[in-house]
Amino acid sequence: MARNNCTLLTEFILLGLADTLELQAILFSLFLVIYTLTVVGNIGMILLIRTDSRLHMPMYFFLAILSFADVSYSSTITPKMLVDFLSEKKTISFAGCFLQMYFFIAFATTECILFGLMAHDHYVAICNPLLYSLIMSRTVCIKMAAGAFTAGLLNSVIHTGYVSSLSFCSSNIIHHFFCDSPPLFKLSCSDTRLHESILSTFAGVNIVGTLLVILTSYCYILFSIFRMHAGEGRRKAFSTCASHLTAIMLFYSTSIYTYLRPSSSYSLTQDKVASVFYTVVIPMLNPLIYSLQNREVKKALWNVISRKRVPPFLGLLG
Repeated sequence: MARNNCTLLTEFILLGLADTLELQAILFSLFLVIYTLTVVGNIGMILLIRTDSRLHMPMYFFLAILSFADVSYSSTITPKMLVDFLSEKKTISFAGCFLQMYFFIAFATTECILFGLMAHDHYVAICNPLLYSLIMSRTVCIKMAAGAFTAGLLNSVIHTGYVSSLSFCSSNIIHHFFCDSPPLFKLSCSDTRLHESILSTFAGVNIVGTLLVILTSYCYILFSIFRMHAGEGRRKAFSTCASHLTAIMLFYSTSIYTYLRPSSSYSLTQDKVASVFYTVVIPMLNPLIYSLQNREVKKALWNVISRKRVPPFLGLLG
């Protein structure tokens, strides 16, 4: 009988972030600016890396892929949220809901893995500079990036498949601004304990696994930096790692808070705030972080701004 009731539901209602017209108008303007900066910043970063031959290195290849993942998963969430700010009825179809969830999880998982790959790249560059071009060859980097996207897509298939198999019978109102698993677990009339355990395990393997790679890489990096005698070498190494560590702290802190804490401590308001950070704000901040803290990116950007001649595209990896 419950299953029959579920077939009557053809859409979800997203409550969003605001319940008054005045606040919706303010948030619409704010998030429109943020999304515009996200698209311009990340696409600009991709084009900058593509056009400047001095940035045709593995580190910037992964940065370009990271920018693509950022703008992709932000675009999965933010345009729908902006439309809902202006809509009286904030609905999303069943198919649209789980399609949104699928692409968001796929690109977010890919980004998580990319952070690990970038940490490994920094480790090889600083700790094994003589073997860097051999270990991080063009072919290896492409295979790594392809593996990150493949893992993201497969993780998303499992995650979305489990959530979409739940029964939704009593209500179709999602207390969130996009389709994510925690609010859908709360909404479901099924016993979600097994599903939550399985998906928490997958999220934990992805988040904790990549975080261990990052921490291990940076332990070796810090050890190598302190052994350097040249002050310029230390400064350049710290500069290379600072932007990456900043982006990592922002991304992982909100992700761990949302997906790896006990479901009993779930808070609608706090989760919405955390979700705004990793779906809307962080994709905008990443290109700013990498451009402001990376000397090579700033030089390439200055060449564009000052209209100096920029070498033609010779491939992301020389």
